[in-house]
Amino acid sequence: MNQKELKELIEFLIEKDIAEFELERGDVKVRIKRGALVAVAPPAHTVPIAAPATHAVAPAAAAPAAAAASAEDGLHIVKSPIVGTFYESPSPGSPAFVKPGDNIENGQVLCIIEAMKLMNEIEADVAGELVKQLVTNGQPVEYGQALFTIRPR
Repeated sequence: MNQKELKELIEFLIEKDIAEFELERGDVKVRIKRGALVAVAPPAHTVPIAAPATHAVAPAAAAPAAAAASAEDGLHIVKSPIVGTFYESPSPGSPAFVKPGDNIENGQVLCIIEAMKLMNEIEADVAGELVKQLVTNGQPVEYGQALFTIRPR
């Protein structure tokens, strides 16, 4: 099960208000309990990842204004698929994955969100020009919080 499938599964469970779910597929076992930890366990290994909180949390006051302005300008907003800590580079001291003004390809890594010591690469879902990074390096982010604005090609 890859990260995209897991994200879709979590979004489905939230949408249907399912609090607990377990799935076994081959040697992979996934157990999701909302508001707690999710364990993805191949044989003899457990890797915890964060599950989105069961309550909605409003992003910082500037984010809604940025989102409204972006929608008016025809900009695409990349949102956080999970709760965690935002990192703009693969390691401390490394250059950022992207910066405003860069041309972005669909599927290009934009940032990393760390959740429970698991590093999740966040990829662009559209191609275009990166207009703005809406969060700072090391900042905690919530599920659904706006991270970047992209002017689609």
